[in-house]
Amino acid sequence: HSFLSCIGMEFSDFHGVMISSVVPGLNFTLMRMVQTYFHKTPAFVSSQLNCGIDISYSPVSALGADRIANATAAYAAYGGPVITVDFGTATTFGVVNEKGCFVGGAIAPGIQTSADALINRTSALKSFTFETPKSAIADNTADALQSGALYGFTGLTDGILKRLLAEMPGSTVVATGGLCEVIASLSEYVHQVDKLLTLQGVKRIYQLNF
Repeated sequence: HSFLSCIGMEFSDFHGVMISSVVPGLNFTLMRMVQTYFHKTPAFVSSQLNCGIDISYSPVSALGADRIANATAAYAAYGGPVITVDFGTATTFGVVNEKGCFVGGAIAPGIQTSADALINRTSALKSFTFETPKSAIADNTADALQSGALYGFTGLTDGILKRLLAEMPGSTVVATGGLCEVIASLSEYVHQVDKLLTLQGVKRIYQLNF
């Protein structure tokens, strides 16, 4: 409410609410929050809605809402074939073919998740910033962690993208997520960066259905 007040809006200004959630245990709380404050029943992104793309996944219900939203927005913006890579809690890759069908992808550990696990399990290592390393050869621990994390995950990203592009040649590769700009600047295969890709997908799915 405080945030909306700062930008001159009220709960009553909203026509509807759509939620992209990959934590089912929170869905009831999110739904009640929206019902209480917005007086709306929220819609949840899912494969059962019209997403502007077809989905070939087994089972379809296991495909995460974030991956659906990314694929929807990427296909709408760039056509197909298109590959999305989302640097979030996990690093997720999604592939939409030229006919507008989501045909699968890959899921790898997230860079922040992996770095946190490494630091938490190794008392001698400290936190570091996710910035482009000055050099791959680091002369101190913080820079060594930075080099390993950024170059390591760029290698992971490009290794997977190389294989995906071999199977889906001619694809546009679109990166999103918190660290997309840093990784994209080091990647050989990322063509576009769109930090709002997931939100654009959520909006498009809402517009297609309501």
